[in-house]
Amino acid sequence: MSGRVDFHVHSNKSSDGDFSPAELVGFARDLGLRAISIADHDTVAAYPEAVELGRRAGVEVIPGIELTTLFGGREFHCLLPFVDWTSPALARIIAGQTERRMAETAERIEKVRRLGFAVTLDEVRAKSNGAPPLGVKIAQVLLENPENAGHPALRSFYEEGNRGYAPYLFYKEYFAEGKPAFVPKRFVPLLEVLEAAPATGGAPVLSHPGAYFQRTTVEDARTLKDHGLLGLEVYTFYHTPEQTAFYRDMAAELGLVATAGSDFHGRIKPHVAFGALLDGDYGMVERLRERREATA
Repeated sequence: MSGRVDFHVHSNKSSDGDFSPAELVGFARDLGLRAISIADHDTVAAYPEAVELGRRAGVEVIPGIELTTLFGGREFHCLLPFVDWTSPALARIIAGQTERRMAETAERIEKVRRLGFAVTLDEVRAKSNGAPPLGVKIAQVLLENPENAGHPALRSFYEEGNRGYAPYLFYKEYFAEGKPAFVPKRFVPLLEVLEAAPATGGAPVLSHPGAYFQRTTVEDARTLKDHGLLGLEVYTFYHTPEQTAFYRDMAAELGLVATAGSDFHGRIKPHVAFGALLDGDYGMVERLRERREATA
């Protein structure tokens, strides 16, 4: 089948997304995409509204979620396209994630406050659209607070060349491992998500495997496949052309479905424009759906 597809876009139901499900569906319709998956961080709050909006607009909206997980001591992101948003198994995972995320957020905020930056938990929660805040969201709120504008330690983040990427630069400088506001990760184990995936209806796909915090190896992917991984997000703005080729070959070698996902958020990722990823085709949807049904 023909038709462009993006398996990985975020709405404002994610703490760091800017656009409503209705706006995303409208963008997809106007740009001629056949299908999108709204895969918000650790929440399915976009559903069932998004599916109905897509039906009316003639755009297939594939229910999804992006779960932040741990594997081998590293942070890995896992998509679950075709997920049943009413699944009790999924609800248990989300509840645990929310509890962990809020504890992590409180600790991070306490640490940056001790460093002399103005930000509060209430302020971050109020600007996170009801979703558990990510580290980059804390950074964004902190940097937008006028009380911090004159702080000498933050001067470089406000420079013209850095301003668009400032939340990510702040994250690497303060929240990354070994940095002053680092908090150990407490996310759900990835293997636990993979084992629970059939009960959620989702087809597990590893997001941006070449991202700097993942650096997925063949050995990693082989182990994950043995535990139920079905797809690999090969085409993404995270990857260089060399990484795209590497992960395309890895997917073929391991029999994983290669998918395409832009990871569109809005202004927090200014380099990712909606509809700019051209590699997704509807055949990916069909192959992943077939693989999920074969393993159900």
